[in-house]
Order: sequence, then C-alpha cells, then structure tokens
Amino acid sequence: MALLRDVGITLGRWTGRPVARVDEDAGDPDVPRVRAAAEAADWATVRDVLDARPESEDRTGLLWAVGDVAGVERWIADVMAAEPDASLPRLVAAIRHISWGWEARTGARAKDVSREQFQTFHERLATAETWLYEVAEREPGWTSPWYGLQITGRGLQVGPEIARRRFEASLRRDPHHLGAHQQQLQQVCEKWSGSHEEMHAFARASAFGAPGGTLLGQLVAVAHLEHWLALDSGPDARYISRPEVIASLGEAADHSIRHPDCVRGRGWLQVQNTFAMAFALAGDVASARACFRATEGRVTEFPWYYLDGSDPAKAYKEYRSYAGR
Repeated sequence: MALLRDVGITLGRWTGRPVARVDEDAGDPDVPRVRAAAEAADWATVRDVLDARPESEDRTGLLWAVGDVAGVERWIADVMAAEPDASLPRLVAAIRHISWGWEARTGARAKDVSREQFQTFHERLATAETWLYEVAEREPGWTSPWYGLQITGRGLQVGPEIARRRFEASLRRDPHHLGAHQQQLQQVCEKWSGSHEEMHAFARASAFGAPGGTLLGQLVAVAHLEHWLALDSGPDARYISRPEVIASLGEAADHSIRHPDCVRGRGWLQVQNTFAMAFALAGDVASARACFRATEGRVTEFPWYYLDGSDPAKAYKEYRSYAGR
C-alpha cells in the first residue's frame, strides 16, 4: 500500500483529473427523490417513485434507499394498517427491517457483538422474512422479495440449500439480476458458508453464462477481491498480482464493461469502480486507468470501503493516482 501511495504521488499529478466524490445515488436520479420522501414520511411520493420503477427494471436500489432511512419503521406501520391489501408497504417495511437489523448488529466481528445485539438483529430479520414471504405470495412475479430473502437468509444462517433455493427463485423472475447474483456470491464466500473454489466457480459460471455486455462480469472481480481480503498481508498482494488473476480480470472485463453491447445503466458505476480497484491492486495499470476514466471521479462505497471504511473516496484517489489517472 505504501509503495502504491508513493508511486501515485508521482503519476497522479495532473490538472485534468475530476474531483473524486462518493456518489451515494449510484447514478440513479430517482434515489435522492425517494430518499427525501422517506425522510419526510411522504408515503405518497415514495409509492409513486417505486410504482414508476417496474420490477422488470430492478427497483431494489430504490427500495434500499428507503430502507436505509432511520424512522421509516415508525410511519410505514401506519401505512400498512391503512392499506392491508397492498403489497408495496409490506415490501418497504421488510427492507427497512433488514437495514434496521444490521444497524443493531453493526459491522463488528461476531465475537464483538453482544447477545442483546444479536437478539435484536435476529428479531428484525425474522419480522422482515414474514413480510417478504407475504409479498412473494401476493406478487409471484416480483424479484424484490426474493432478493430480500437472500439477505435475511444469510443473516439468519438458513444454510446453503435454502439460500440456493431463494437465489434460484430470484433468477426465475430475472435471470441476470445483478443484486441477486451479488448476494449469492457472498453466500458462497469462505467467510460465510462456502469456499474460495466454490466462490470462483460460481462467479465465472454466472458471468460467462450470461450474454456479453451484462454487468455480471463484476462477480469475477469481486471474487478475486474477496480472496485477496481473506489473505494476510504479503500473500494477499502475491495472489492478486498473479498472471492468471490478471488474465481472469481482463477476460471478465472483456465480457462485460469492455463488451460493445455493454450499456450504461443502473449498477454500471459500481461495476466500473470494482474493476478499477481490482485492476489497480493487480498492477494492471492500463486497465485500471481506463476504469477510473470511465467513472469520472464518481466513487461508489463498494468496493472502496474494503480499503478505507471511513473514507472510500480517499482510497479511490490513492489508487487512481497510482494508475496515473
């Protein structure tokens, strides 16, 4: 890391470089609108924004923008009571309870989480599961409840078989759903219930089983980052810079973000940031530079918080300097 910083000081000084800033909206103009409405307890606007984004166009990002707003759990209960036959309020309440549950657990290691925290965490996730199953039954074509159940399932440790069934339920509704694949990748990581071998196999099968130009190539990059994170200092750098890892990243990029059919859309910015970080860590400066250029200084928290949880933009800037961009 220090070496990269030193190199970056020399290579990164140029006046045409965009200012790096965390883009909390991930390039989606509807996110700030729906977030502001949730903060104001304006259900009518929240509903309108969510209704305007059909499930076929993946509205999980909008749902999560609402779910991350503190206090939604209070006013959404009144909406559910007023609209007992409506699915959307229950879906919003479920997503909020997932986020609220993780707030109680915190991001600490399991050994540092108290019994009371775990109890609250599990209670909120269990409540979310109840509502998610209700929505899934009412709206059999919706992907979002199954996506939510993938997340609650990991937190409640339902096991790999049930987790796989929930993932497959998501795929039956949207075969190339990026979020569903991202959640399953986490499920098969070594740190949860899988292994490095299973993780890499899943990532490659998903990425190359999809048509060229989809964003699922990100899974290959994330798998290499997860493997890198699992290693101690020294072995981690040797792993990520191996020729076969660099080749794997290039192949995945060619099938996704560098493919002529790839279109800028929801999720694209995070995928570019992911490849930028992976290529920079691997030492493929030319590929990293191209990804940094494409992001135009817009930083997504994932994956940069892996390097600096308190200031992802700082980590982005350091590695962008290393890439000479």
